[in-house]
Parts: sequence; C-alpha cells; structure tokens
Amino acid sequence: MKKVALLFFFLCFFNGFSQEKKAEKKAEKKQIVEVSCGQCKFAMTDKKGCDLAVRIDGKSYFVEGTTIDDHGDAHADDGFCSAIRKAEVIGEIKDNKFIVTYFKLLPTDKK
Repeated sequence: MKKVALLFFFLCFFNGFSQEKKAEKKAEKKQIVEVSCGQCKFAMTDKKGCDLAVRIDGKSYFVEGTTIDDHGDAHADDGFCSAIRKAEVIGEIKDNKFIVTYFKLLPTDKK
C-alpha cells in the first residue's frame, strides 16, 4: 500500500511539474503584435490619458512592464498616438493586461 501511495504522489508531482514547464515555455514564445496608444488608436476607455497597449487576436490589452514614453515621442508622425506599429514581444495576459518581459519595436515600412 505504501508503494501505491508513493507512486501516486510521484505521478501527481511530476505531472504538475511538466504542466508548469509547458506554461512557462508558452509565456516565453516571441510573437509579433500590433502596438499603439490604447486610447488614441485602439479606442480603449479603461484609463485616462495615453497608455501603451497591444492588440492580440483582435483584442486589445494595456501593457505593464514598459510604457508609451519608453519608445520615443508618442505624438510624432510614427508615434503610438499617431500610428499602429508592430513589435516583437514576450509576455502573458494576466487580469486583462499584457505583462511584457521583452519588447522590441519593429521599424516602420517607409514607402
């Protein structure tokens, strides 16, 4: 009986551990997303003023971990309040916010 209980314990422990690792790997995956001012370009009304937001699969999320001012003048011609840009990001959605751990703004397509 002790062997069965011990086996059950190890199976539960390692199964939980492997699921945790899968969640960590998913959060570490780089993805290209649309990024802009949530209020000016994504029509988000949850906050006042200009705040950085990402749009993933058609849904917009405010960003935590970097700010709109960390990436240049938001009101320039190619700034976040004037244009929707692309960025390479790593992060996860928590409590309806995108918690970013890596953010690289991609160059604009100059035509």
